Amino acid sequence: MDDLPPVNIGAPRQPAPERRVGITPYMAQHFIEAGHRISVEHGAGAEAGFTDGWYRETGCDLVDSAWESDAVVTVGRPAPAELSRMRPGAWLLGLLEPLDRPEAMRAPAAAGVTAMAFETLPRITRAQSMDALSSQATLAGYGMALEAAARLPRILPMMVTAAGTLRPATVVVLGCGVAGLQAIATARRLGARVKGFDVRAAAAEQVRSLGASFIELDLTPQDAAASGGYARRLDEDEETRVLRQLEEHLADADAVITAAAIPGRAAPTLVTAEAVARMKPGSVVVDGAAARGGNCVLTAPDQVVEAGGVTIVGPTDLESRPAADASRMLARNAYELITYLTSDPAPGEDDPIRAGVTITRGGEVVHPEVLARLEATPSGAAPSGETPSEGTS
Repeated sequence: MDDLPPVNIGAPRQPAPERRVGITPYMAQHFIEAGHRISVEHGAGAEAGFTDGWYRETGCDLVDSAWESDAVVTVGRPAPAELSRMRPGAWLLGLLEPLDRPEAMRAPAAAGVTAMAFETLPRITRAQSMDALSSQATLAGYGMALEAAARLPRILPMMVTAAGTLRPATVVVLGCGVAGLQAIATARRLGARVKGFDVRAAAAEQVRSLGASFIELDLTPQDAAASGGYARRLDEDEETRVLRQLEEHLADADAVITAAAIPGRAAPTLVTAEAVARMKPGSVVVDGAAARGGNCVLTAPDQVVEAGGVTIVGPTDLESRPAADASRMLARNAYELITYLTSDPAPGEDDPIRAGVTITRGGEVVHPEVLARLEATPSGAAPSGETPSEGTS
């Protein structure tokens, strides 16, 4: 399988609470037209609205287990029992968290599986259509804005009524990568007055292009191009200065949305307890980095915390909520990547895309960054590193 195009591509059913599926009926049709066979587990697309009958009409095989396929498109990391069903040399493609859980990559290596992770796809132009992190972050940003609107005890747009004029809500977005920019765009469409902040120099123009204002601080903007699109870690004095300056802007906000996170790194602190204490009663913080420790020090993953009249929400399922569209985008990313890897002639092992996504091959962990993390943290704990500024430019 390592040297041949995949013949049978499987889409397993994901365990709850995951609602996405790796292959949709529409993309299955594209795979089949390209000569591939698609095996879909019974009920794999049910939570996203894709019925077994829909898959069957498309030409897919409905099976009890898709893990025996030549290539498996999953959403999250499979359990050991699922990996044990895979054949040596088979491909495993998905959001595998190799940088967050490097020790978990020993399992597919031991099974002889070629594991390929979207998280390590290189950020180059010809890989954009394969970029699942960006596609899913887009939906997460949309969800953050809706979460903030639903939690606020007021509406976002200005409204002039016979009973008086309601002023627009002020929304501040911290971390203006893919998710943050989508949160800005959505809040703007809902009528809010929006401000954005990011330490990257390129972010200011992107924020303003969406009709929001950019928060200017006493900080030298970073050129993130030199670090793969992400921000570098601030030194202690600079970080303290930034946090204090941000407090002034957060105190005026009705809603704060934070979206600063990258794979394999703890989320940076952007909202301190002191900042929350200065916020108005009834205001809301939606922490999009809750799964990585949170950008707000008071965040609890998947919980709602009340502090001095301020509501802090830490959802970790933002990408899965719009399961149908999230699956459509993820399936397109998988189709583009598999099509690229099985093109004629197929790219070699030194191809930047192939090398970038390949975590395990031939019974070994082969990705340099994952190997480095395994060596640095034998227990698998994620090492500290760069302060992230979420998302792609």
